[in-house]
Amino acid sequence: MNEKPAPSLASRWIILAIIGVACYGGYYAFDYIGPLAPLLSRQLHFSNTDIGSLQAVYSFPNIVAMLVCGVIIDRLGTRKSLSIFGALIFIGLIITALSPRLGVMIVGRLLVGSGGEALALTANVGVARWFWHDGLSLAFGLRGSAARLGSLTAQVSPAWAPHAYRYWRWPLLLGVGFGGFCLLGAAVYWVLDARGERKFTLGHAARDTKISFGEAFRFDKSFWLIAALCITFYGCIFPFETFGQKFLIEARHLSPQTASLLIGMEPFFSLIGMPIFGLLVDRYAHRSLLMMFGSLLIVPVFPMLGYTNIAPAIPLAMMGVAFALVPAVMWPALVYVVDKSRLGLANGMLDSVQQLGLVVINLLIGWANDHWLASAANAAGYHAGLWMFTAIAVAAVFIAFALWRVETGPSTHGLETITTRI
Repeated sequence: MNEKPAPSLASRWIILAIIGVACYGGYYAFDYIGPLAPLLSRQLHFSNTDIGSLQAVYSFPNIVAMLVCGVIIDRLGTRKSLSIFGALIFIGLIITALSPRLGVMIVGRLLVGSGGEALALTANVGVARWFWHDGLSLAFGLRGSAARLGSLTAQVSPAWAPHAYRYWRWPLLLGVGFGGFCLLGAAVYWVLDARGERKFTLGHAARDTKISFGEAFRFDKSFWLIAALCITFYGCIFPFETFGQKFLIEARHLSPQTASLLIGMEPFFSLIGMPIFGLLVDRYAHRSLLMMFGSLLIVPVFPMLGYTNIAPAIPLAMMGVAFALVPAVMWPALVYVVDKSRLGLANGMLDSVQQLGLVVINLLIGWANDHWLASAANAAGYHAGLWMFTAIAVAAVFIAFALWRVETGPSTHGLETITTRI
C-alpha cells in the first residue's frame, strides 16, 4: 500500500481560509465589548468594574477549561471540536443579547468565552495538522490575520455601524450575526478535513490513547517561559482594549468614532503584519529574539498615552506592530517545544495560563479605574492603570530575554535556528 502524499498546496490554503472564517467570527465575539463600554456605562449605568467583569468572565472558565479542551481536541480531533465550540459561541452571543441585567450577560459571556478560546485553540491545532511540514509560521500568521480582522471589525464597529450604537442591545445583536461565521467555518471544515484525511498524510489526529492532565506539568523550561510571556504580553493588549476606547474618549477627549478607529489600529497592524512576520520567521528563525523585541515595543506605550501630548496613533501603532510580531512567533513555537501528539494539551495549557492572566488584569484595571475615580472629569484617575500595564510590559521583556538565553544554550529546541520552506 502506497503512503499517502503530503497535502497539496491548494488544499492547505483552502483549509486555512475556512479556519480563518471560523476565527473571524470568534474574535468578533471576544472584542465587541470594548466599543460597547461607553454605551453600557451611559444607558445601563455599568461601572468600570462591571465592564471589566464582562470581559474577565470571558476568560474565567478557560483557566481550567482550556486544559480540558486540549484533551478533547486530542481525543475527538479537530472536526468535532471546532463544531462543538462554534455552537457554544453562537448560543452565548444570543444569551448575552437577551437582557440588560449584568447577571444574564455574564452567563452569555461565560459561554462565549468557553467556546471562543477553545475554537481558537482548535484552529491552532488544525493549522499545525495541515502545515506541520512547511510554511507553519506563515500559516499561523494568516490564521492570526483572519482573527485580527474579526477584532478590527468589532473595534471599529461604531465607525461603520454608528446607528447601531444608539441603543445597547443592537451591537449585541450584530454580534449574534457575526457568530454565524463560527458555525459556517466549522461545517465546511468538517467536510474538507474528512476528505483530506482520506487523501493526504496529515499531522495531529484524534487519539484513543489515554492522555493525562499531569503531562501538562512535565513540559520543559522553554514551554513555561512561553506561557509566562503569554500572560504578560496579552495582559497588556486585551485588557487595554477593554478600557481603551473609554480612556481615549474621557482622557483624550476624542469622539467615539475616532477612539474606535484608533483602538482598531492594533488588530489592523496585526492583520497586516502577522503573515509578514510569520514568513520572515520561517525563513530566518530567531523566534525568541523577535518575541523579546516585540515585548520591548509595548513598554513606552502607556506612559506616552498618559503623560505626553503625542498623538495616540503613534503609541497605538507601536502596540499594533508588537501585536503582529509576538503572536506570529509565539503560537507556532509550540510545535518545536512539545511533541506533536500533545499539541492540543500544550495549546490548552498555554491558553489556560493566558486566561488566568486576563481575568486578573481585567479585574485589576477595572478596580483601579474605579478606585482612582477615572472619568472625563478626572483623567488622572487612569494613570494608576496605565502604570500597571507598563509594569506588566517590563516583565514580558525580562521573560522573553530568559527564553532567548535558554534557546541559545545547550537546552535549545531550535527556536533561534530552525527555518522552513513555504
